[in-house]
Amino acid sequence: MATTLAPVDSREVVRCDRCLLVQFRTTNNLCRRCHTSLDEDEPEIVAAAPAPQIMPSNGNGRGHLNLAASIRSLRLRNGLSQRQLATRMSVPRTYVSKIENEKATPTLSSLERLAKALEVTVPDLLSGGERNRQEEVRELIQDQFIADILPFVAQLNGMQMSSILAQVRDLTVRPRRSA
Repeated sequence: MATTLAPVDSREVVRCDRCLLVQFRTTNNLCRRCHTSLDEDEPEIVAAAPAPQIMPSNGNGRGHLNLAASIRSLRLRNGLSQRQLATRMSVPRTYVSKIENEKATPTLSSLERLAKALEVTVPDLLSGGERNRQEEVRELIQDQFIADILPFVAQLNGMQMSSILAQVRDLTVRPRRSA
């Protein structure tokens, strides 16, 4: 059962009397949320759940589920909120949320903006953004500061190492502002 509200652009807007969702009338006359009939005289019909779609695989057995997880992990690794990422991409925050929760599939242009905002390449984004650990170590060792302190790191005990890692993590997540 539904209450008819004002029509918008020749489409009928109704409110489900059961869950109170305001929505356009659907072609099957079922509520989008609770799947009850929007017609007064029809008995309640529960819509059949849509058949699960098999997403194309990227060769390693993982489909677009990997993309959503990689976007979220890259965003968190960069210390960004969904709002900050959306601002970098010039899209609404809800779009980022929908992509991460697999409610929307990004377009090619969105993938390019995502990659740019997350400071990775599109292939890295599609492959999960996971770089090989050996590549990361090799890149770190090339940094002169890291190369200079590396001999001393081996001499630290567990508590000292934990303390330093926590301080470095804090610096990378919340950089200090200079006066």
